[in-house]
Amino acid sequence: MPLTEDQIAEIAELRSTSQPTMRATAPGMEQHLYTAHEVLDHGFVRVIDYMGDDAAIVQAARVSYGAGTRKSRDDSGLIRYLMRHWHSTPFEMCEIKLHVKLPVFVARQWIRHRTANVNEYSARYSILDREFYIPAPEHLAAQSTVNNQGRGEVLTGDEAARVLEFLKADAGRAYDHYEQMLSQEGQQGLARELARMNLPANIYTQWYWKVDLHNLFHFLRLRADEHAQYEIRVYAETICRIVADWVPAAYSAFEDYRLGGANLSGKALDCVRRMVKGEQVTQETSGMSKGEWREFEALLS
Repeated sequence: MPLTEDQIAEIAELRSTSQPTMRATAPGMEQHLYTAHEVLDHGFVRVIDYMGDDAAIVQAARVSYGAGTRKSRDDSGLIRYLMRHWHSTPFEMCEIKLHVKLPVFVARQWIRHRTANVNEYSARYSILDREFYIPAPEHLAAQSTVNNQGRGEVLTGDEAARVLEFLKADAGRAYDHYEQMLSQEGQQGLARELARMNLPANIYTQWYWKVDLHNLFHFLRLRADEHAQYEIRVYAETICRIVADWVPAAYSAFEDYRLGGANLSGKALDCVRRMVKGEQVTQETSGMSKGEWREFEALLS
């Protein structure tokens, strides 16, 4: 269960009350405030707070006040220009604070993005819940034979059952020992900060993660990509849907130029120009390595 009964009650209470404000609000984001969007088997993403909207990006770019006589399409055009030419500062005027519940191994991958403010649930002071990420059968896959970082064919039959049993049994056994080390009848027990080292990487943790829109877009560009690991990609995709409601013009530009766009090297761009002229270009005549050429072909197809 991603949310406890206490958390559900807290969210209901928060959403049932509102406060008057003079600051700009985004109607789409207001609908997401405090609501938990379930991810994986026990995880979630929920918006705790946010600042700014599409207008804040435009205002910062123009360093002006008020909408004046400009039309919304003019603002959208400016945002697209900023995104197209990699202007980052105006997007930093918007911020979002998320409450995320995620497996520890996903958190270790996520924390590589060092441009956010993070405060994680502490297992030094508190006892972690008995909740583990166990992949659905369709997400159990063998190592890819062409990509050292990726997955290959999905496991089936006895092999899938064997792996699932290991994951469940090992996680349960490790947590049993964790509990037993903390305190037992007639024993002093081990400190929480030491006992936690026996926990598996698929146990769930939680944190508050605050980031500006520019750095959030960088995170989403990498983690919402189809080549990203599934377990972090589903979190990124959930955040994408939230951001699309928060700053629709900025997200549309991001989707077009970053998620749906591509960067070409000088050699790749030269190959495209030659192809447009009708020349037959091969890996041998491209000046690219086999790996570069394979990625280039995948991009064109």
